[in-house]
Amino acid sequence: MRRGLGAAVLSLMTATGTLAVQSPNSQRLVPRQIITTTQLLPSYDFIIVGGGLAGLVIASRLTENSNTTVLVLEAGDTGDAVQARIDTPTAAYFNGLLSTSYDWQYITVPQANAGNRNLTWPRGKVLGGSTAVNGMYLVRPSQIEMDNWMYLQGGAAGASAWGWDSMFTAMKKSEDFTPPTAAIQTQGGIQYDPASHGTTGPLHQSYPGFLLNIVGDWTTTLDNMGILPTSDSNGGEGWGAFIATSAINPANWTRSYSRSAYIDPLPPRSNLHILVNQTATHILWTKTSNGTLQATGVEYANNGYQVKPWPTVNCNKEVLLAGGAVGSPQLLMQSGVGPTDKLTAAGVAVQYALPGVGQHVQDHISAQVVFTTNADTAATLYRSGADNPAANGTNSPVQSFINNAIAYANITDLLGTYAPTMQQEVLANQSANANSRFFNPSADPTVTAGYNAIYNATAATMLLPIGQVELLLALTGTQQGGDASFAVQAALQHPFSMGELYIATPNPFDYPVIDPNYLSNEADVILLREGLKLARTIGQTQPLAASAITEVYPGTAAVSTDDQWDAWLRTVIGTEYHPSCTCAMLPLALGGVVDPYLKVYGTQNVRVVDSSVYPIEFAAHLMAPTYGLAEQAAELISAKWYGGPGPAGFTAPVTSQANSSGTNTTTATTASSSTSKKSAALPVFAKDKSRALVMGLLFALSAITSLVP
Repeated sequence: MRRGLGAAVLSLMTATGTLAVQSPNSQRLVPRQIITTTQLLPSYDFIIVGGGLAGLVIASRLTENSNTTVLVLEAGDTGDAVQARIDTPTAAYFNGLLSTSYDWQYITVPQANAGNRNLTWPRGKVLGGSTAVNGMYLVRPSQIEMDNWMYLQGGAAGASAWGWDSMFTAMKKSEDFTPPTAAIQTQGGIQYDPASHGTTGPLHQSYPGFLLNIVGDWTTTLDNMGILPTSDSNGGEGWGAFIATSAINPANWTRSYSRSAYIDPLPPRSNLHILVNQTATHILWTKTSNGTLQATGVEYANNGYQVKPWPTVNCNKEVLLAGGAVGSPQLLMQSGVGPTDKLTAAGVAVQYALPGVGQHVQDHISAQVVFTTNADTAATLYRSGADNPAANGTNSPVQSFINNAIAYANITDLLGTYAPTMQQEVLANQSANANSRFFNPSADPTVTAGYNAIYNATAATMLLPIGQVELLLALTGTQQGGDASFAVQAALQHPFSMGELYIATPNPFDYPVIDPNYLSNEADVILLREGLKLARTIGQTQPLAASAITEVYPGTAAVSTDDQWDAWLRTVIGTEYHPSCTCAMLPLALGGVVDPYLKVYGTQNVRVVDSSVYPIEFAAHLMAPTYGLAEQAAELISAKWYGGPGPAGFTAPVTSQANSSGTNTTTATTASSSTSKKSAALPVFAKDKSRALVMGLLFALSAITSLVP
């Protein structure tokens, strides 16, 4: 069976023409925007620290104004030397860039509740960041989760920008959606709604040009288990089973990522400079009369052994941090903004005490059940040479195959009638957990209040249809079963365990201490265990069961009872590559780091513009919402400095800055009278009564949890 399909694929690849397309990136010229240190200007309007997803989106958007100068500082290389490995989707699995110099290769401290293991935290260290090295999933959060984020802001000015309506518009703005071919749609059982997609954005969003037959069994199998397929996973109801969209350019079957989408197509822009292989080491400050910090520039270096003084570049308007969940809080702390106890212990002078920096760490964690198979997998095709490039260096649809069969199981799928009891048990444990350093690493009362708010917001949505565990069909072979095997992965989506990240030395080239505190909350163990049981059941349910021969990992003989599942999963879980919440957007009284304008409390002109600002984890992959976040960040910044309404339905600030006590002082210009009235009150949801009920609950919860005990 495998041999026959492989031969057919090879025949497809060597056919004369229409499916084997020359990649335009195969002979990419260095864009004129990429400069050397000798070409630097003395100052720029905006300095963006981090040339990953958010950094390149914002750089591209801000420099649409020819009067605006932008510098992007990127610690990694351009990626030109490994462009084929970046561009080819299947290479992410078989010839990817993780564990190379293009990966930061962060490591956690030993995780006491996960076998005392040091776990890897891969992050892209290359122009394009993790979008250049990841699995290309474009899975959006649900409307419930986005609005939950908005309500956690406690009614603060600007919060409406982060609800579903505004973020939905922003995510569509970023994308250029291409539907699957009729053959691929039929083969995969793919459902989508064109109204939930954009078609004029820079980022290509589509489906692979080739699918394995087993993918077509996915949604039917889940449906037979009671997890229904969704007809529109991108429209705000991202639960159930579906075939996900991916960051693939169907014109040439290459990866679409922040560099190829937002930078490479640009004509020469003299107002945009990108400097690679340079790490931002310190934000330069002056103190204002009210005690806040004004960023005047950024210090940078190419390595920790470079002779000091290290060079600096001046900033005319703002410094924008886009270093991700690790890089952004690390730079703030190296610059003296963060928890006093951590900075003092690290030998860094405190410029502004901000206890929430690096706190509230959350991440998706996963494990997998492995089955040997009689079906073709991507691994068997790869070993046979079926998805290698043709001799003339062309790409084929086969090389665009990536994992994309996915499902989000809700609490009832996992626990059945026990779900309400589970929620009550979680809520009953909140107070004790918040006041224990085992669960909540920070003793600061505002961070503890934030812990409570996040915990309550997560618990309040447990009984709603949003996914608690992600189920993912992995067809790229496994260590346990070899090439002729597939895995069903289960990943926890809304962890109750929270950790911290902090610097330990004043050397900006020393990696920070990363302690996500995995599985410290027993609720996470229970939810992930039940998700893994579902993963086993998937392999035993038709039609997918017809392709499964034997479960080889963990194996039914080795793991069958709850105690066995719990003990086993603690020894095997790892990150699903979605760390977040280290610069959480929350009120200052809840240990927040940025306000709804993305402004760092205590500063006048520093924003964090990346995925570290999410206060909660979403049942999604973080790439899609972060493209939306970055689009909105660019609109926010443009609205402040150049006028305009800002994000959809948003009230644009003339000034929004924290005074020395951290409270917001905001003077607003109204985009429209109707917008002003809508954002000032509890929104009216006319779509259905159930959404109004849910949002009313979250609004009330937000008001309660905003009170500091």
